[in-house]
Amino acid sequence: MRLATFNLLHGRSLTDGLVDPERLTAAVGALDADVLALQEVDRDQGRSGNLDQTAIAARALGAPEHRFAAAVVGTPGQQFRPLSHDDDGHGEPCYGVGLVSRYPVTAWRVTRLTPAPVRSPVYVPGPGGGLILLRDEPRVVLAAVLDTPRGPLTVAATHLSFVPGWNAHQLRRTVRALRTLPAPRILLGDLNLPAGAARLLTGWRPLGRRPTYPAGQPRVQLDHALADRQGLDLLPPVTAVRTPLSTISDHRPLIVDLG
Repeated sequence: MRLATFNLLHGRSLTDGLVDPERLTAAVGALDADVLALQEVDRDQGRSGNLDQTAIAARALGAPEHRFAAAVVGTPGQQFRPLSHDDDGHGEPCYGVGLVSRYPVTAWRVTRLTPAPVRSPVYVPGPGGGLILLRDEPRVVLAAVLDTPRGPLTVAATHLSFVPGWNAHQLRRTVRALRTLPAPRILLGDLNLPAGAARLLTGWRPLGRRPTYPAGQPRVQLDHALADRQGLDLLPPVTAVRTPLSTISDHRPLIVDLG
């Protein structure tokens, strides 16, 4: 079983700034993941060609199961609003997370996380950049119960806040939500936290320890695969961990092979 998590940066290349669906397809296909969690995913956004990027990822992997969960309706950094219900935003640009699986899904679960109540300073590189006060966005956790050859497996995808302390609060809430689903449980995603903090806050076991950000010369691990210690003995052992450089995004994907 191969698990992967990848912050897509909505499929944008850092070399030419373009979003190319063929490049996105090739980048995702190269991961060859059985279960793939995606963050910073667009659906119906003009900046990415009005594509359903989760569906593109599913086709690239030959995966019959996929779902997109919007965190906001609109475009981050411009105008956006929280969802009023899970089916909100159809026909409008949306942004959130995705989960793709080659295994059948027996249940989906969406958990919504509120944004930090205050603006937070963020460093923006380049001309006119520097420290700016940025408004946080709502976040979302997308979980699926998978029917695998080894039995049920809960896998979740999320992208937590960049605001220090608030991401820790969100991570604890995420763990509480996932504990209501069948073990074993694996959380995949960009947690905006280093590996040590993610492990201490959850008590879950990191399945792979590799820096993932920034993509060119990774210095910190923001992208994680964490396994709940409850039911951990039901998972196959980790046999390989990789963070290959991709043609898209400012993050590297994290790939974990089990068994």
